Amino acid sequence: DAVGNTVYSKHWLFSVLTRLIEVIAPAEPDPAASPEGARTELDEEMENDICKVWDMSMDEDVALFLQEFNAPDIFMGVFAKSKCPRLTEICVGILGNMACFQDICMSISKDENLGQVLLQRLCDSDSPTLLETSRLLLTCLSQPEVANVWVERIRENPSVYDCVCFIMSSSTNVELLVKVGEVVDKLFDLDEELMLNWIKSGTCRSVGPSVDDSPEELPDFKIVPCILEAAKQVRSDNPEGLDVYMHILQLLTTVDEGIQAIVQAPDGGKETWSLLYELVCQELCQPDDPPIIVQEQKTVLASILSVLSAMFASQTEQEYTRMRKNMPLIGSLIRILQYMEGCGKRAVENSKEPEQEETGRTDVNEEDFHLKILKDICCELLSNMLQELTKENTLEGLHQGHLNEQTCSCAFQNLLPLYSASVESFLEVLREADQSLADNLEKRFPSLKVHT
Repeated sequence: DAVGNTVYSKHWLFSVLTRLIEVIAPAEPDPAASPEGARTELDEEMENDICKVWDMSMDEDVALFLQEFNAPDIFMGVFAKSKCPRLTEICVGILGNMACFQDICMSISKDENLGQVLLQRLCDSDSPTLLETSRLLLTCLSQPEVANVWVERIRENPSVYDCVCFIMSSSTNVELLVKVGEVVDKLFDLDEELMLNWIKSGTCRSVGPSVDDSPEELPDFKIVPCILEAAKQVRSDNPEGLDVYMHILQLLTTVDEGIQAIVQAPDGGKETWSLLYELVCQELCQPDDPPIIVQEQKTVLASILSVLSAMFASQTEQEYTRMRKNMPLIGSLIRILQYMEGCGKRAVENSKEPEQEETGRTDVNEEDFHLKILKDICCELLSNMLQELTKENTLEGLHQGHLNEQTCSCAFQNLLPLYSASVESFLEVLREADQSLADNLEKRFPSLKVHT
């Protein structure tokens, strides 16, 4: 009676599935049913048993047994007939566990009817169901063999965009927002065409699902404000979630349409700039943090600075990019570079340790790669900002402590020789603001004397 190599009983599992069918299609009227004829609550025994199946479905033998007895078809019946949110959540959760196994995931993914029904669950009003649906979608999108099936299905189903935007813009459930963000991030990473479609979708009135025959008009969602709203919700409670949403914004900047969607918002991109500015200047990699913090925050910092760099390059006429407001940002960029120098020295020391394990070398190389990406992005933005400085801005930076011999030396050390034009331009302005400091920097960097 055992399922595979487990201690679970086939007979017990089969009896639970049979009772599940009876719940959604009772032979006799149920006094606990709603006027429409479907139960809205599970009795305690049934909930306990179906939850046990949910836990057991993480075992591959159990998942295969459920697949063999057409559990996905039974769950389809649940989705079609059940008015009980808890039952729907559990059934989607069981499917999510089953989809962790490649063969079952392929079977679930190739079932067109089941695929459409699962996407409709994204329009559900129940947060736990939405969470399990998002987890299931992410599992399928992470399987290379079936990812394209789901991308194509989502691309052809406009309601997914509406439902996802609605969740991002209105939910306060951080766990749900993180999981939905991971789905969007994965989708955009897999398919640029779908990302472009979603960027453009906010320019026309969306038509969403409705209970009757007449379509219901949904708000005219635009992708960027929805991403920002979700990022604000997760920023203080979930660093991983913030990382996800910043990476989504970074993916948008990889296409011109995405940059335009950010900077052509009604506020001209001011809200996006303000959020990213606050994160860099007030929350991430702060003066009282140990330098090693840059290792922990390297991916989210790289995403944020990449978006700021794209915005700065395309919005130089906007008030929020004026340098008199952005001296603290220059100070933060230099601090990131200072912290990275400390991390770089540690990495060199670690690489000299004898008989280091292969995995250790791989980890160090991967860390070096991500830190190099962060450094490249940081230097590009810093060089562009230094070129825009005036004498007044520079005096203000000196007065506020963002610019001094130590910080300028760090900036020059990292920017030269690639950004020598920016450094020379800044040095000309600095000479007007503080001749002595400019002279000291020229002595430390002799190559600059030739050009000044």
